[in-house]
Amino acid sequence: MPIFGTDGVRGLANGSLTADLALTLAQATAVVLGQGRSAEARRQEGKRLSAVIARDPRVSGEFIAAAVAAGLASSGVDVYDAGVIPTPALAFLVGDHDADFGVMVSASHNPAPDNGIKIFARGGVKLPDVVEQRIEAAMAGPKLQPTGAGVGRIIRFSDAEDRYVVHLLGSLTHRLDGIHVVLDCAHGAAAGVSPDAFRDSGAEVTVIGADPDGLNINDGVGSTHLDNLAEAVVRLGADVGIAHDGDADRCLAVDAEGNVIDGDRIMAILAAAMHDAGTLTDDVLVATVMSNLGLRLAMKGRGIEVKQTAVGDRYVLEAMNEGGFALGGEQSGHVIMREFATTGDGLLTGLHLVSEMARQGKSLAELASIMTVYPQVMINVRGVNRDGVHGDSEIAAAVARAGDELGETGRVLLRPSGTEPLVRVMVEAADEDTAHRHAAELADLVKTRLAI
Repeated sequence: MPIFGTDGVRGLANGSLTADLALTLAQATAVVLGQGRSAEARRQEGKRLSAVIARDPRVSGEFIAAAVAAGLASSGVDVYDAGVIPTPALAFLVGDHDADFGVMVSASHNPAPDNGIKIFARGGVKLPDVVEQRIEAAMAGPKLQPTGAGVGRIIRFSDAEDRYVVHLLGSLTHRLDGIHVVLDCAHGAAAGVSPDAFRDSGAEVTVIGADPDGLNINDGVGSTHLDNLAEAVVRLGADVGIAHDGDADRCLAVDAEGNVIDGDRIMAILAAAMHDAGTLTDDVLVATVMSNLGLRLAMKGRGIEVKQTAVGDRYVLEAMNEGGFALGGEQSGHVIMREFATTGDGLLTGLHLVSEMARQGKSLAELASIMTVYPQVMINVRGVNRDGVHGDSEIAAAVARAGDELGETGRVLLRPSGTEPLVRVMVEAADEDTAHRHAAELADLVKTRLAI
């Protein structure tokens, strides 16, 4: 069974994800990523390869990051240890430091017992599937075992946070003065840098979820648990709430009334602003098939095309890179601003969102009204042959009939799960009752036709 999933290697720390696995994976990474032309050029200059590593504050990250560092250094790679910083900070530093690659130890929004390893290639970009497959194959092969002066060094990357914050502030064209922001750092990797970035940009900042102890990451806080943030914003009379997840590659928001502003509406606000400024390449926004129909309709009304991809920020980024597009993301809050980042960056997104509030002199609720959110009903149909969903003529006919009835004010999406024997039935409509009716009818048909 492959060890790489949709976003690196992830599992129960000291269960499926052990120190031995981390060590071996790091050694294999050194073998594979040390074969490129730039790596060979470094060796011809008498230089060792270099890598930046970082982690979120999970207690298991300490031994896993140590194992990764040992695997790389024993393979002749100089390791720059950035400590606890967000995933997008690691991605930025790989490029800024001119490192050959980077390794982030994090399980993102997962609970504390889990952990993960994400590998970034030169320039801070995520690895394509084919390179991950080569690394996995290399885990069973010979390792690099230099001796003497050939072994790598492990060096503290002492100014990692400062370099990242300077980069974030340099991306802004309008300060955040006069805006009261409540930040929820999910007891995660953003706790040390996000408050500084928002304060340095001029905002009045109140912080919650910024006391990581290694075990409380994502525990009732952060972008997957927004109730505390909403309560704090309303109680304090703040202008906006910004929530990160454990490794801070996501951003969700809360307006002054405590209403959640998801990734679709954040993208709509940023896309409209970039369109008006002439920085939205080809007037295209990249989003996944799960983004709300309201996003596409709102963008169409402003002359912006929404290009859709499969679910997953890696597929969004692939489409952005192929087309040279400037903005893309997911409903979950992974937003990629390609001019400034190579991956989803929750701090960057939050700063630019609040900057738009300050620039336009509008509340977040006013900005978010650019988009009408259509009711979206999702039913997971379990115990079915997921591979048969797109080949069944009766299901196809039922989907077509539902689509005809919904017209331009709704849509139907049937998507087989990539990991479980289930089919996701998603229906959007102008009202919730209609969405529920079509979703239930289609779910019953899928269960009948594809039952295992």
